Amino acid sequence: MVLFFLSVTVLFIFISWSTTDYVEQETKAAIQTDIAGLNEQYRQRGPQGLARIIAMRISANPDGDAIYLLADANLTSMVGSASKWPTLIADVDGWVTFEYSETTGESIMVRARVLAPEPDLRLLVGRKVRVLTQLTRLFDRTLFWGLAITLALALTGGLMMSNNVLRRVGQFNSTGKRITDGDLTQRIITTGSGDEFDELANNLNAMMDQIESLMSNIQHISDNIAHDLRTPLTRLRNRLEDLRQIADSGEIEEIDNCIEDADGLLATFASLLSIARIESGTYETALNPINLSQCVRDGYELYKALADEKSISLSCDAPGMIEVRGDRNLLFQAITNLLDNAIKYTPTGGKVSISLRCNPNHTILSVMDSGSGIPENKYEQVLQRFFRLDESRSKPGAGLGLSLVQAIIQRHGARLELEDNEPGLLVKLIFPLSEDPSASALP
Repeated sequence: MVLFFLSVTVLFIFISWSTTDYVEQETKAAIQTDIAGLNEQYRQRGPQGLARIIAMRISANPDGDAIYLLADANLTSMVGSASKWPTLIADVDGWVTFEYSETTGESIMVRARVLAPEPDLRLLVGRKVRVLTQLTRLFDRTLFWGLAITLALALTGGLMMSNNVLRRVGQFNSTGKRITDGDLTQRIITTGSGDEFDELANNLNAMMDQIESLMSNIQHISDNIAHDLRTPLTRLRNRLEDLRQIADSGEIEEIDNCIEDADGLLATFASLLSIARIESGTYETALNPINLSQCVRDGYELYKALADEKSISLSCDAPGMIEVRGDRNLLFQAITNLLDNAIKYTPTGGKVSISLRCNPNHTILSVMDSGSGIPENKYEQVLQRFFRLDESRSKPGAGLGLSLVQAIIQRHGARLELEDNEPGLLVKLIFPLSEDPSASALP
């Protein structure tokens, strides 16, 4: 917009300069023609003849644009359009300008040239620059109002264009945020205008179609495997239980290990199915006001014995009755998953704490431990299914704990954040107070 305004300004100035320069050159040409004629009269008739010619021209057209003045060496007027020699403003090219008072009392500028036909004689020949003055004033007014209108139009057009661009960019950003939050069904709305934004939106939508299809296939494969294998694994576990009843004492330990492995696989498949149901929206849940403080205290009581067994200090700070809208069973599962992870990866003698706090905008549930923690560049990866850090592969589990917590929290319109506890890990579940999570959580 600035470039456009400057371009229009330069164009106006160029037109003004070109026009006024043309008029001034025409004025100078007329003066030069007059001078040539008067010089010829002077050579033929002398000073007296020149004076008569000047007087005749003035009397023939007293209000014309031509200005003549013949004076002696002392600049005393002999004959001419003015009674006395004017105060001249000289230019570097030999031309002069002065102010001339007409019979109407109006002052007007005159462009002129001064000659000395002989040492004791001075001849001034000029032209009123009435047209040039009028053009200059006209162009000044035109330039002012033209630039004012141009600026107003440029600002209006610029605001309209920028608002349109910002609106479209806002649509891209809001859709991108919803996709980032996990809703792969979102698409960017096109206007049908076929502009660059529509073309970009179509390309991004096509890309999201492919990504959604690939992600859906991957999820369906893992979910189907989990569902199809859970039944035979359950039968296998039951048979191992039956076998344990009749096994020799030396075989019981091996059978117990097999049962434990089967339980781990069943737990993994149960987590996979839970994540799939929550993410797909098929999990039947009603988001009602629940006492989150009591959920936190119940989770603490459930894991206190396990923490004591590992000589880990487990503390709880969940005062009063802090409520959020949600499904109690799902939120309790998220809390127990976080506590289980924290205790699992905290060494003997370490500390684990769970707390609940409110600020004007959020309810924040925090679980902190003093374990090895997670590198900051791995935060996003640990929320993915089956991802495990190298140092945690010796621990039991399948890498689904935080994935399940993430699915539950997103279902409640909240968010999960990971931070360095120095040492250890700090997990925050942040529930908004200003929004109704049910609006975004329910399918």
